[in-house]
Amino acid sequence: MLGLDTCLAEVMSIPGALDAMLIDHTSGMAVAFSTASGVDADRSAEALTEALRATSDGLSRSSPGDYVRVDEMLITTDKGHHLLRLLDTAFEGPLALYVRLDMERSNLALARHRLQAISNQLLT
Repeated sequence: MLGLDTCLAEVMSIPGALDAMLIDHTSGMAVAFSTASGVDADRSAEALTEALRATSDGLSRSSPGDYVRVDEMLITTDKGHHLLRLLDTAFEGPLALYVRLDMERSNLALARHRLQAISNQLLT
């Protein structure tokens, strides 16, 4: 099992990574973060949690009678990619692993693969 600092260091080693965060998506608080850009981690974690809740709610409403479980969320903006990976944990409640990627320096497929591997290591 990876420690939180090692986990975030691994996420930040993904080519093009600008920010990494582990978010408690029940409370909307940053559990741990690493940033190269001076982003306010607490405000960012809260906003990402709200985006995740809105997405989950919207998907549930568009799939009547079905339970919708989001595994991963990808948002592409004009300045980069934002990737959230939800973690099923037996401790600390539901968590999400987040990375913000530079659009010019990142490989989205590689980032998704690495984030999945890191999240698996964090959980084992």
